[in-house]
Amino acid sequence: MTRLLSRLGIGTVQFGQAYGISNARGQVPQDDVRAILSRAAEAGLRTLDTAAAYGEAETVLGALNEAARPFRIVTKTISLKHGLDAVLERARRSAETLRRKPVDLLLVHGAGDLAMPDGPALWKALLALRDEGLFGGIGISAYVADDPAALARKYRPAAMQVPLSLLDQRLVRSGALADMKAQGVEIHARSLFLQGLLFLPEDKLPPKLTRAAPHLRALKERIAAAGSTPLAAALAYAFAQPEIDVAVVGVTTAPEFEEILSAARHPAPALDWPACAFDDEVVLTPSLW
Repeated sequence: MTRLLSRLGIGTVQFGQAYGISNARGQVPQDDVRAILSRAAEAGLRTLDTAAAYGEAETVLGALNEAARPFRIVTKTISLKHGLDAVLERARRSAETLRRKPVDLLLVHGAGDLAMPDGPALWKALLALRDEGLFGGIGISAYVADDPAALARKYRPAAMQVPLSLLDQRLVRSGALADMKAQGVEIHARSLFLQGLLFLPEDKLPPKLTRAAPHLRALKERIAAAGSTPLAAALAYAFAQPEIDVAVVGVTTAPEFEEILSAARHPAPALDWPACAFDDEVVLTPSLW
């Protein structure tokens, strides 16, 4: 079980700002962050996922340096729209703020940056920061539409972060996950709960997502019939993908984290995983909500 939990990572966006359609509590207080990190280390988790764009998250982790020490830290760049020099300066500031040398991984936060005119120069400059000792490896955060497997072949990143969930199985079906793993890329999965969409009552769905209501209703009924919960099923699906090295989940309270740990330990339900998938790009892409 410890090995399974070592594949679970904590997304820290809620540590730095209010985030998520199902997050009614807002930013997590620093004392609560400390308690969550302590419990996570005790449970065997090994990865924290943050970013320059996550409000105060890097500052919070830096302030809680001792509590964060047992974990690998993944952070991300700002957009190349700010200019190459600004991206590099902000990456250096991330390393300083996190009080970690090297920070384990730095990801290009938007894969589209690499398609911009300065994209090749950005990648070369980030590799130079790695060689300088500020970061342990350079990777890419991508969406399905970015063709992450092709990006992996082109750039040979240390890691790729991609969306994956019980509802969003596109990279599994296409073979992209297997392709990236065959290239030796470390794969991090995000959006396991689609910002909590799996847990929202039907009458709380945002207008753009009401089209998903019938599928969500049927999925919850199928999960209940299998003797499981949406949380346990979502985690079990991610853990069932051997290519996934780290499955990133957001946490807003210590009790919520205990619920996640309990669900992660729950036996995998006997579900037809492919039948759980949903094929609507708007529903599967939070940036379109």
